Amino acid sequence: MKKKSLLLGLMLAFVSPAFSQSQPSTSPLTLEESVKYALQNNEAVKKAYLDEKSAAYRIKEVTGSGLPQLTGTGTLTMNPALATQLLPGELAGAPGTMIPVQFGTKYVASAGISLQQLIFNKSFFVGLEAAKTTKDLYRLRTQMSEEEVIYNVSSAYLQLLQTKEQFNTIDANFKRLEQLEKIVDLQYRNDIATKVTLNRVTVNKTNLENQRQTLEANYLRQLNALKFFMGMPVEQEISIAEATPNLNVAVLAKDDASTVLHNRVDYQLLNKQKQLLSLNVKNFQARYYPSLSGFGNVGASAQRNEFNFLDTNQPWFNNVAIGLQLNVPIFDGFQRRNQVKQARIEVEKVEQDIAQVTNATNLALENAATQMQSSLSAVQAQERNVTLAQEVYRNTNELYKEGLAPLTDLLDTEVSLREAQTNLNNERLKYQLSQLTYIQAKGELKSLVQ
Repeated sequence: MKKKSLLLGLMLAFVSPAFSQSQPSTSPLTLEESVKYALQNNEAVKKAYLDEKSAAYRIKEVTGSGLPQLTGTGTLTMNPALATQLLPGELAGAPGTMIPVQFGTKYVASAGISLQQLIFNKSFFVGLEAAKTTKDLYRLRTQMSEEEVIYNVSSAYLQLLQTKEQFNTIDANFKRLEQLEKIVDLQYRNDIATKVTLNRVTVNKTNLENQRQTLEANYLRQLNALKFFMGMPVEQEISIAEATPNLNVAVLAKDDASTVLHNRVDYQLLNKQKQLLSLNVKNFQARYYPSLSGFGNVGASAQRNEFNFLDTNQPWFNNVAIGLQLNVPIFDGFQRRNQVKQARIEVEKVEQDIAQVTNATNLALENAATQMQSSLSAVQAQERNVTLAQEVYRNTNELYKEGLAPLTDLLDTEVSLREAQTNLNNERLKYQLSQLTYIQAKGELKSLVQ
């Protein structure tokens, strides 16, 4: 048993520093710093920024379709065998016969410039407005991605803080058991305590060591999750600050959805989608209107039996044409009418989504406020419970030292104290997460980085 105790002591010597050694020497990250890093490096946020940037180019693309469209053309044709046509012989003084005639030359070249300018097209103006609305839509999607990242990073950060607090609890309990083991070992050497008594203390201490090793693995997994949400390489070493962040949320705050909906990005996004779908309805309706555009063509052509188009002594013949083109839709088999009806149904579907978000916001606010109140009450109760458990353990320990309480009572009170401390730690995490959920329901997650 002495060898076993020595082995356990050596294990503890290597296990205990493991947590501290896993922390880098760099400055610990606060919650705000972690969130700011994530907003700059998270892949989903970066992708949302790229979508937003692409939408800006989409506006320029739509605008460009209303600007003059200039096209240059050029052709070169070689006719190894010219087409032959038959003409009446009367044209050449040979009535009653057909005379074969070839028209054209072996080489034909032409070059020109074509200009088109949109004058009126109602769909163009609707499309331009829709492109600008799409840019706003992607901007809101970017904000949604940012809020999701803020929530994930904050949640992972708070869980890490809870795990670090569990380390402190285990270490404190381990020190108590270590001191108790020394006392019982001394009693055993003086034939005051039995071997079984010493073994019970050693078993409890070993269990704590195993719990710490499991907690160490959990901490590393949670730390990797935080790095993932932050968009940080997993191999990069970081540490988090010891201080628990203050989320500044009123416990009894009660808000109606109508007062917070304008802050929620998902609500704004749905309204922007409704606006965009309404423009889609207008776009289909705009196809009932005629469109007008102007055009102009300037060109030159030449025909040669020899390939000498660069010979300035041979003529090129110019051609110029300008005009207007009017397109008037008359009948399309009721296609546009059915397209309009389909587009209006899409608008109605988004209206249902908006109503659902409104109800969901009310539910989220109510549940989060209730959970905060419940968690705060549980935290206060567990704090009193820990204080009581510490007092019971202290009194039992004194009685055990005086020989007035058995070791079983002391070990039971130590386990009760450990459970009370763990429960307190868990309730504090629940309270912090409920605060975070409440902030999310109010659409104020950005306040964590302001």
